[in-house]
Amino acid sequence: MSVYVHPTSIVSKEARIAPGVWIGPFCVIGSDVEIGEGTRLEGYVRILEHVLLGKRCRLSEKVVLGGDPQDFAFKGERSFVRIGDEVVLRENVTVHRGSGEDSVTSVGDGTWMMVGSHAGHNSSIGRGCVLANGVGLSGYSSVGDGSVLGGMSGLHQFVRVGRLCMVGALTKVVKDVPPFTLVDGHPARIYGLNVVGLRRKDISQEDRLQVKRAYGELFVSSSIDRAALARLEQGDSCGEYVKEILEFIRGSKRGITPWSGRRDHDD
Repeated sequence: MSVYVHPTSIVSKEARIAPGVWIGPFCVIGSDVEIGEGTRLEGYVRILEHVLLGKRCRLSEKVVLGGDPQDFAFKGERSFVRIGDEVVLRENVTVHRGSGEDSVTSVGDGTWMMVGSHAGHNSSIGRGCVLANGVGLSGYSSVGDGSVLGGMSGLHQFVRVGRLCMVGALTKVVKDVPPFTLVDGHPARIYGLNVVGLRRKDISQEDRLQVKRAYGELFVSSSIDRAALARLEQGDSCGEYVKEILEFIRGSKRGITPWSGRRDHDD
């Protein structure tokens, strides 16, 4: 397979372009850039230095990868952007390099970032995530595998969103969102479990019920019941998904998003 480069595009001689790559009009590809096999760049895409772009990705018009981090601490040190395989980046998506020597901003395999979404410095997005139009990830934030962020939602610096979460549109996320939950609001609150997401991943009803019971014990009020957390950790009957929840909560530095008080989710 040959490489196609439109005659109006500029590609550094130091860039590493795999077979089957298609580069449309008015693109600019910098040095120390690697583009994987079968990836397609539409018009006006700009990839700056220190970017690794995986196989079979699709970049729409005016995507910019590898821009300097928006961080006053950044002093021009070498840092990276790493994009996995089969990632879709729609129009006007931006992903900034990390802040700090050899630091990384990453996007996992199969993730879809829709129009105008942004991944700030040192942020990480897991595999199979969806970021809808205008989503903003601040520096050092993270999104777990399979999570979906609704349009124009935003994550505060250092906030973590766990695996298989659903974040509502326009949601302001200022504390960590534990795995398998639905959150919404300004600021965010938990409104239940992401039952649809759990079913789509073929997580059994028994496991879903364990997750539901665990959250029922953890959130007697709007905040985490630390006694219940310790009790669940000491028990020997909780499954892998409950253990994932407990480890996530224990690892939180910003605190956990509060529960809304509603208990009307299905299992």
